[in-house]
Amino acid sequence: MPRASTDLPPELLDHMVRIKAKAIEYGLDFFEVVFEVLDFETMNQIAAFGGFPVRYPHWRWGMEYDRLSKRDAYGMGRIYEMVINNDPCYAYLQESNSVTDQKLVMAHVYGHADFFKHNLWFSKTERKMMDVTANHATRVRRHIERQGQEVVERFIDDCLALEHLIDPHSMFVRREGVAGSEEGEQAFEPHRLPAKDYMDPFINPAAEMERQREAHAKQQEASKRAFPTSPARDVLLFLLRHAPLDSWQQDVLGLIRDEAYYFAPQGMTKIMNEGWATYWHSKLMTQHFLEASEIVDYAEQHSGVVHMPPGGFNPYKIGVEMFKDIERRWDRGQHGSAWESLDDIGAKDRFDDKSMKGREKIFEVRRIYNDVSFIDEFLTPEFVDRHKMYEYRRDPRTGELRIASRDFDRVKRVFLAQITNLGRPSVQVVDANYLNRGKLMLAHRHVGLEIDATKAGEVLAALRRVWGRPVHLWAVIREEASVMTLAEADGKCKIERVNEDTPLPAHRL
Repeated sequence: MPRASTDLPPELLDHMVRIKAKAIEYGLDFFEVVFEVLDFETMNQIAAFGGFPVRYPHWRWGMEYDRLSKRDAYGMGRIYEMVINNDPCYAYLQESNSVTDQKLVMAHVYGHADFFKHNLWFSKTERKMMDVTANHATRVRRHIERQGQEVVERFIDDCLALEHLIDPHSMFVRREGVAGSEEGEQAFEPHRLPAKDYMDPFINPAAEMERQREAHAKQQEASKRAFPTSPARDVLLFLLRHAPLDSWQQDVLGLIRDEAYYFAPQGMTKIMNEGWATYWHSKLMTQHFLEASEIVDYAEQHSGVVHMPPGGFNPYKIGVEMFKDIERRWDRGQHGSAWESLDDIGAKDRFDDKSMKGREKIFEVRRIYNDVSFIDEFLTPEFVDRHKMYEYRRDPRTGELRIASRDFDRVKRVFLAQITNLGRPSVQVVDANYLNRGKLMLAHRHVGLEIDATKAGEVLAALRRVWGRPVHLWAVIREEASVMTLAEADGKCKIERVNEDTPLPAHRL
């Protein structure tokens, strides 16, 4: 029996032992889970720290605690559980929960713990993060003693404004250019308009062909002198290597970057992770641990978890329903080219080869996919119609939500754009010596999400202070290319449309 589990009251300890045994029987596998029951105030304190008992000192933790306390006090919601990706996993239970709620939460936690241990995107995360955050706190306190609280806290503010500028896939994909790469060194062929042989000299004059070759040669020469040699998606790493930072600033920026990478897989798998945990708490509770007297309380709690109003987004609901849909389809063989080729009315719905591969399939999906690949591969037109996952817009006259589009391809494209890159615009460093003046130029890679000018101004201001030189952002705003610059006088963001006279960065996306 796990050491810290004895801290549970006897009744909850008995439920925990039985729920854990049944979860293992179903095939779930997890690091040991340490449950602790916390009172209202302590739960909010730990939640404000992101689930960790100790974090580096900063005002945002107090602000978050105040927000959570007021939310609970005014009945706007409360925390039922928290679970931390760690070895062992730590899970916190709210002491005011009913026994029914505690059983549901424990079953839910075991689903999360299994996902943390086996999902590919968590495989590179720090498994002793409890110790790491405590170490980070000690290091920051040491810097505060030497540099002063205001100085360190102000720098942490800048780092936190930039913490999302990482490359979530860099743990698995090498981004930096390889020395000696022949990319871009192949023979250049000018763009030619289609024309008959006898008309080609007039349609594609030699002067124009030579102009294209010269422009290409200049671009290649500029790229060779460019710094960085290829776009740097991990902006924090680029700043660590090249910004004029003191050693204590490098240490602080480095630890915030480490924590950003620890939390990144949770953003990349929010739908799957919550869906997997909801799937297992539903199965364990309804089939094994729900007493007759608890049905109403359980139904009320579960319905609150999976409720999704029209036009809303609930990762619990979407995730659990997609896992159930995958299980049903693979149990009946409703997948693959043979099934997709059926065209008789009702043939696809009636098809059932009794293959019963659903449980095996969802375990495989849980292991390999993240939210983007999960939605891309398993979202179907039938699923969208069944759950009314349409594109909604609010009627300007009545204020009511109305369906704007039922087109599956559009719905899927918009959905994927919202969850790609953790739901944030993708920005990369493309030129660290823009206009040969040491200016930093970043570029926005438009994949469906536009730049919010207000938020961009805050990020550019923080970058300006860290980099020590002016900063520009090549962005797409309302489908038009623009360069956003932080005005030195008032600190506001100035937006200039790109035109033929605008100097181009060494790399553009």
